[in-house]
Amino acid sequence: MYVERPSRMAGAVVWTNTPSGPGAGRILPDGCMDLLWHEGRLMVAGPDTRAYVTEGEPSAWAGVRFCPGTAPALLGVPAHEMRDRRVELADLWLAAEVRRVTAQVNAADDPASGLERVALERAAGTHPPDPLLRQVVTALDSGRPVATIADELGLSARQLHRRCLTAFGYGPKTLARVLRLQRALVLARSGAPFAETAARSGFADQAHLARDVRELAGLPLTELLGRSG
Repeated sequence: MYVERPSRMAGAVVWTNTPSGPGAGRILPDGCMDLLWHEGRLMVAGPDTRAYVTEGEPSAWAGVRFCPGTAPALLGVPAHEMRDRRVELADLWLAAEVRRVTAQVNAADDPASGLERVALERAAGTHPPDPLLRQVVTALDSGRPVATIADELGLSARQLHRRCLTAFGYGPKTLARVLRLQRALVLARSGAPFAETAARSGFADQAHLARDVRELAGLPLTELLGRSG
């Protein structure tokens, strides 16, 4: 069962997932990065450009999901280096620090709360996220054109692309596509017809929605949601 709650860190989410039975899990792109706990080990999940399918025997996971653009400064790694990857925290941080925080998480009442404390401690020692990044996410999530956003922020298209690679793991057009997918899923899961979902989410039409869902999620929308269109 998957359970999440808002974190004490602004914009972040603390979650746990204990699958109830065998079968592959499917994690959809959302523009976020996660600090993970699994079987006593700490890992980092980078931003995805396509669905990440989990395999193996069911087991418990916990994580802190950072809102888009905030994790690189906290974790000390540019987002594009983590794109479509899951890596051990020991590959990113000094060994002594990894041992310390791993012991801290494993000694906590529950791993999710332990991870949250690690993230809060890390945030206390780093500069706050660049407010420009939140402006970029908000503008892209509203469906505004990338060129318009760059002009309003006083950046060239190339400068905006570089900033996005470091912060989000991919360029602004890909981030916009991922955010649009997430908007569509919220509407579709609420029961909105697919044609209405497409129109309200910023797709050209229902066929455009279907293509993007299949490419990013790896399944047709009806199968992903378990209902008819």
